[in-house]
Amino acid sequence: MNISVFIVNHVQVNCYLLWNGKGSDAIIVDPGMCDAREREAVNRFIADNELRLKSVLLTHQHFDHILSASYMASEYGVEVCASVADNLLGEHLPQQVAQFGLPYRCEPLTVTHNLKHGDMLELNGENIEVIGVPGHSPGGLAFYLAESGCVFTGDSLFRRSIGRTDLPGGNEALLIDSVRKRLLTLPPDTVAYCGHGDATEIGEERRTNPYLFC
Repeated sequence: MNISVFIVNHVQVNCYLLWNGKGSDAIIVDPGMCDAREREAVNRFIADNELRLKSVLLTHQHFDHILSASYMASEYGVEVCASVADNLLGEHLPQQVAQFGLPYRCEPLTVTHNLKHGDMLELNGENIEVIGVPGHSPGGLAFYLAESGCVFTGDSLFRRSIGRTDLPGGNEALLIDSVRKRLLTLPPDTVAYCGHGDATEIGEERRTNPYLFC
């Protein structure tokens, strides 16, 4: 699986594009592009590689990860796939943006495909397992590609850290329990692509993450 990353908006979110080569199907994870310039960079990449975008996947619905979710869904005629447990966040996207005093213009987000722990998706013949990781937000998800040896963790797990839990719906004890039971149990050489910052490996986080010592 090819993984292209676009670092977007003022919060430096990692937006991921998953694809298998020129002319293949593709999925975008956490399209947080905040303006026309950032959206055009992604659109140009999709066009240059003749990709067919199949869906928008959201690890959670905090504003910085979803600013262009509705745009991408409309532009490419695809569904917005996320946990409905986070829908209150998406429905109040403009209020989230205003809370942080940012100048983004946006509309409430509507999720059109509910994802649950244990669901299976598919891209170019490879399975994508949906893993529920609540705690950073009520509907936090991760997306695991066993064949490619990688997992997209959103803001649940970072390199030597975990997501913040001081926003509405956050629960630190639940997040730590979720990460321990559902992410740290993946094979140790699994690459974790995080919502912000550098990628890491599950084995490294088992050994070195100070929030997750068991």
